[in-house]
Amino acid sequence: MKKLLSILLAILMVFTLAACGNGGNGGEEPAEEGKVLNLWTWNDEFWGFLCDYYADEVIDEFTATKGDVTIKRTTYISDNMAYQDALDAALLAQADAPADEKVDMFLAEADYIIKYTNSDATMDVTSIGVTDFSNTYKYTVEAASDANGVVKGVSFQCCPSALIYRRSIAKEVLGTDDPAEVQAALDSWEKFDEVAAIAKEKGYYMVPTPLETYRTFSNNTTSGWVVDGKLNIDPAIQNWMDQAEKYMAEGYAPFAAGIWDAEKNDQMFADGKTMCFFGPAWYFNFCMGNAQDPERGCYGDWAICQGPQAHFWGGTWMLAATGTDNPTMVADIMNTFINDEEVCSKLVSEKAQFSNNQAVNNKFAADESYGNDFLGGQNDTAVFAELAKYIKFQNVTPYDQGCNEGIQNAYREFLNGTVTKEEALANFKDSIKTTYPGITVE
Repeated sequence: MKKLLSILLAILMVFTLAACGNGGNGGEEPAEEGKVLNLWTWNDEFWGFLCDYYADEVIDEFTATKGDVTIKRTTYISDNMAYQDALDAALLAQADAPADEKVDMFLAEADYIIKYTNSDATMDVTSIGVTDFSNTYKYTVEAASDANGVVKGVSFQCCPSALIYRRSIAKEVLGTDDPAEVQAALDSWEKFDEVAAIAKEKGYYMVPTPLETYRTFSNNTTSGWVVDGKLNIDPAIQNWMDQAEKYMAEGYAPFAAGIWDAEKNDQMFADGKTMCFFGPAWYFNFCMGNAQDPERGCYGDWAICQGPQAHFWGGTWMLAATGTDNPTMVADIMNTFINDEEVCSKLVSEKAQFSNNQAVNNKFAADESYGNDFLGGQNDTAVFAELAKYIKFQNVTPYDQGCNEGIQNAYREFLNGTVTKEEALANFKDSIKTTYPGITVE
């Protein structure tokens, strides 16, 4: 009798485990996934990659298909928090939204990603099948994780930032355009200032605007924008303000244009007089169109090196929205852009990206025949692979976008002579009080 009872219990356990293993829902079939996947973005960068390397068919600039699922893109500009404000409203309405209108996946930048990873609006992506991070860069996983280490998303790119310089102007100013020699001449801010003076003597500008160097300083702070609930201006930010004031006073920059302004970008044309710009691989694609202009540009007249300070700038993360009815496709998209070596290789070779797959990047970095034509044949992947070793995701707060944009906008008014330095700082603090009422501003 005991032996029979043991056999019956064993059989019962097998059936119980089988039932639990069938989707964890007592033997029922897994819930059918939605027919519409809603993706939220602030520009068309990732959407373009999704259309080229994942979708089966592109319907229009906001719609594509994958199998029997329609992928829809909702886009708001990032400036002045417009994207975050619209996204926040959608996420607050997520629970009651119709299935075809729920946010399934949304993109976030380094400046505010922790606002979402540390909220219930995002979900653990390992629970939906994104589990292999072996080839991704460590900081990209850290940035997409909450305070307890739960991973909420992935990035399709790694964003070490470099000094991007005009080869022809470097030859005039330094007598060489060789990246190693240019780096040796510009490997500290003291040397950078000295070369700026030489450039001025020869009729050139060191940077197109003092705002161009901002990210090299803001990415090397020792404290966050908010400390113990109070607004904090780190010494590195103060150093940038001092440099910006000096560069305008000395004529090392032509004007204090905004970082995305047309007059600043015009310095990228062949007739531009500016030697140095700063940016990651995505900067080539989306911010240097003037340099690539077939008639007025200077394609191939560029090269990169680390510059005075190692830093990174930006990056785009895909986050899984809590309540998505398309978890399988969300996971498939994420896995595709970090682990599919063919797709990641095309991001490098066809889109001049620096992918978030170390094996792929290292393959291109070691390929002596590989080079970026925009950079005169230089192997930028090899440079970025080295710079990626120094990336640190630290001193970040949920308030970084508003603070980074706010200080640049306010200080630019001082640099342009419309307000005093004291008024500029007061205006910045007032903007933070308005944007983030919960922060104490003294």
